[in-house]
Amino acid sequence: MMRNTDFLAKVSDTMARPREFDTDEALEAAMHVFWEHGYEGASLPDLLTGMGLTRGSLYKAFDDKHSLFLRVLTRYEEGAVARAETLLSTGSATDGFARITQLFDNAIGVVQSGDRRGCLLCSAAAGPSAYDPEIAAAVKQGLEKIRDGFATALDASQVPEPERAALADLLVTQYVGVRIMARSRDPLEPLARAGDAIRVLLSRW
Repeated sequence: MMRNTDFLAKVSDTMARPREFDTDEALEAAMHVFWEHGYEGASLPDLLTGMGLTRGSLYKAFDDKHSLFLRVLTRYEEGAVARAETLLSTGSATDGFARITQLFDNAIGVVQSGDRRGCLLCSAAAGPSAYDPEIAAAVKQGLEKIRDGFATALDASQVPEPERAALADLLVTQYVGVRIMARSRDPLEPLARAGDAIRVLLSRW
């Protein structure tokens, strides 16, 4: 029979050990919580439930909500942002304008299919990056990648070289706007018109 002292020692040892979990899976789950609720809207209970962690495990692995969000932004940049940049830079379409319109069509199509989360990076640009320097730096890095993608696509277009930089900047702002609008509960028509406006803009070259 186990003595009380032995039992208490085992319980104490179990409580002292950190809960084991897959960090990659936890970050993926946290990304979806932030993506759904935004940085400010994602409460600690939301994160704990979504990630399947205890409060102690979350703080031990990720320090705090702010540090966790920065790691999530890095993950999002390595995934969704990198895919957008790849589509613009080396997409199947040989024409740069076709790649650009495809990116906007994809973004609008996701909303039309019922996904109103928009873009996590763009939401951060409109939210915590306004007052948090670290988040602002992460957002800037991600948006620069998207801008680089637009610039590469424009290199494969009819736009005169002196005008490409300004147009790349304009397309980034339009993309961010479309992705932020996706989170609103307004009708979808303005988003569709935004896609049409991009086509009209590009057709002038």
